[in-house]
Amino acid sequence: MADNINEIRQQHWRKTRNLTFGVLVIWFIFAFVLPWNAGALNDMSFLGFPLGYYFCVQGSLIVFVALIFIQNKMQDKIDDEAGLSGE
Repeated sequence: MADNINEIRQQHWRKTRNLTFGVLVIWFIFAFVLPWNAGALNDMSFLGFPLGYYFCVQGSLIVFVALIFIQNKMQDKIDDEAGLSGE
């Protein structure tokens, strides 16, 4: 019984850790990589703004908010699989 509980805990932690790393990679791309390469996009414009600026300001904010909701939904699924739903 104790081995089963430990395995469930290890599996829960592994899935949670992988989700966190994935979210951090996506965050890093939109927080650092995209702004570093924004100069190449500035030759084009969208609604009168340089495309690099528009992606960095508007696009990154949209991705960050979506990332919060996606991570929350996926973590709830991981918790439910481990029997930690909190209901």
